[in-house]
Amino acid sequence: MNIFLAELIGTALLILLGDGVVAGVVLRGTKNENAGWIVITFGWALAVTFAIYAVGGISGAHLNPAVTIALAATGQAEWAQAPLYISGQMTGAFLGACLVYLHYLPHWSRTEDPAGKLAIFCTGPAIRHTPGNFISEFLGTFILMFGISAIGANRFAEGLNPMVVGALVLAIGISLGGTTGYAINPARDLGPRIAHALLPIPGKGSSDWGYAWVPVVGPLVGGVAGTVVYKMLF
Repeated sequence: MNIFLAELIGTALLILLGDGVVAGVVLRGTKNENAGWIVITFGWALAVTFAIYAVGGISGAHLNPAVTIALAATGQAEWAQAPLYISGQMTGAFLGACLVYLHYLPHWSRTEDPAGKLAIFCTGPAIRHTPGNFISEFLGTFILMFGISAIGANRFAEGLNPMVVGALVLAIGISLGGTTGYAINPARDLGPRIAHALLPIPGKGSSDWGYAWVPVVGPLVGGVAGTVVYKMLF
C-alpha cells in the first residue's frame, strides 16, 4: 500500500506540474500564455525532479510504467509489485490531470482551440506518421532508460540524483520531443487522456483514441530495450 500511495502521489505531482506548465502556455489569458516550448520542457524536467524527491525514498519513484516494466524485465524489480506501481501511477496521473483542470477552471471557456486543450492533457504528433511517431516514442524512452541506468552506475553527492534525472528529461524534451511531445511514459499520457475524455471541458473535441496506443506501446518497448542494451554493454 505504501508503494501504491507513493506512486499515486508522485505521479499526481508530476502531472499537476507537467500538464500545468503546458496549460499555462496554451490557455488564453494566463500570465505565461505563448511562453513556448523551452518553458514547457523546463517545466516538465522540474516536475520530474520534484516528484522524485517527494516519493523516491518510499517507492523509488518509478512514476512511469515503462520504468517499472523495464526494471522488472531485467530483474531489478519484482514482477509481483508491478501492479501496485502501475495502478498507483495511472490513478495519480488521472488525479493530477483533474487538478490541472480545476486550477485553470476559468480559462477553458476562453480558449477556442480544441487541439490545444487536448495537448495540455496528452501528447500528439507534430506530423501524423504512425511508424515515425512510434520510433520517436521508442527512441525517447530508450534514451530515458539507458540514461537512468547510466546515472545509477555513477556516484553523485547525496540527494543529487533526482536533479540529474530531471536534466536527462530536459535533454530528451529539447532534443527529441518536437516530433510527438515526448510522452516517454504510458501513465503520463493515458491517465490524463482519460481525464480529458471524462471532464466537462468546454469545446474540448476528440481525445484522439486512434493515436493513444503509440505513447503507450512505444515507451513500454523502448524502456525495456534501453535497459537491456545498457546491461549488455556494461
